[in-house]
Amino acid sequence: MKKFRHYINTNVLIKAGNLNTANITIRILSGIIITKFIAVHIGPQGMALIGNLRNFLSAVQSLAIAGLYDGVVKSISRFKNDAKALSVTISSVYYVGFCSSLALGFLCYFNAELINNWIFSANYNYTYVIKIMAMVLPFYALNMFAFAIMNGFSKYKILLIINIIGQILGLLVTLILIWQENINGALLAIVITPALGLLITVVGILYRKNLMSDIKVSNISPDVLRGLGPYMLMALVSAIAIPIVMILIRNYLIAEIGIKQAGYWEAINRVSDYYLMFINSLIVLYILPRFSEISSKKEFRKEVFSFYKSVMPIFAGVLILVYLSRSLLVGILFTEDFRPVEDLFGYQLLGDFMRVLSLVIAYQFLAKKMFGHFIIMEIFLFIIMYVSSIYLIDVFGLKGAVMGHCLSYFMHFALIILIFSSSLFGVINEDGSEEF
Repeated sequence: MKKFRHYINTNVLIKAGNLNTANITIRILSGIIITKFIAVHIGPQGMALIGNLRNFLSAVQSLAIAGLYDGVVKSISRFKNDAKALSVTISSVYYVGFCSSLALGFLCYFNAELINNWIFSANYNYTYVIKIMAMVLPFYALNMFAFAIMNGFSKYKILLIINIIGQILGLLVTLILIWQENINGALLAIVITPALGLLITVVGILYRKNLMSDIKVSNISPDVLRGLGPYMLMALVSAIAIPIVMILIRNYLIAEIGIKQAGYWEAINRVSDYYLMFINSLIVLYILPRFSEISSKKEFRKEVFSFYKSVMPIFAGVLILVYLSRSLLVGILFTEDFRPVEDLFGYQLLGDFMRVLSLVIAYQFLAKKMFGHFIIMEIFLFIIMYVSSIYLIDVFGLKGAVMGHCLSYFMHFALIILIFSSSLFGVINEDGSEEF
């Protein structure tokens, strides 16, 4: 416990700092303001359509960069003092990422009507939004490439400053578009906001302009791509599975219950996003680096239960507060038309609590490069969330969607506990040196 608190005070808070806190705060405030604008100007029906586009864009963006981001950051951090290895790494990921985003952009552009019918249904024609999204995908890939360079070189300050500027700029553009064009403006804002980050790319390139001369086709190496392969596969599975299942569930809600009810489900998911931002940032800053350092089961067990004892009670308290103030929150975040959302808080919050319990242990998959386990668990979560949600929607209506969310993470947590049962609850050697 003391070690955890000391680490938080001397490392995590320094890394997070005022800029990171400001970044997360601005993201949450921007999300709240945008959500309120959507609720007032568009309503639950628009909220459902916007949710589908957000999920689809999230999946497509991950495909556009081929899941390379995390692997690139790790590689640049590793080779930043080796000019030749750095040139080979950057050249390989740059051309693969850019070409994949370009190919995906063409695919989306020429299949825009088909995509529109899937995420909006044939009753709505927003094909032009899909085409615009397709055209900005390469810009998104370039932005993420610049992000990866700055992150790999530990340029956290400039990265956070640019991120904050981008958040504010994106907020202003989104509000203006929603105010002027309602649902059309909201959908346009979702797909063009990533392109506004072109400023990040320009700054990133200027900041490390000496790297541009090292990006050459002749430096592309299959070995680099093979080395990044597991990271790419994990990132793609993780980033695509949940957004796709969210679209499938939302489409089922629209078809079986109605688009308004689907909008209520999107609203409760937005509430989850706001408080999960803080807990996720803490887990990424502490758990993953710490798990990468430890090698024994005793240390692993100690860190997991230390986190559970120190952080989870606080998180539970926050969730209880959110539940008790749900009526007030719905009034602040949405409008009176969204009052049915109040009935969804219980199962959603309980599911989110189980989700964080699972996430803490699941980071061991990443820290110890247990790629197969990670992918199997993500696929399991994808399947069980879809199947349970559809079944429970048929039985309980809209509430079945949040019940499926809760049940899925209960089962996910139970399976993770089973996988790591020997490490968490088994007998450990007296000297505590037993490795994984």
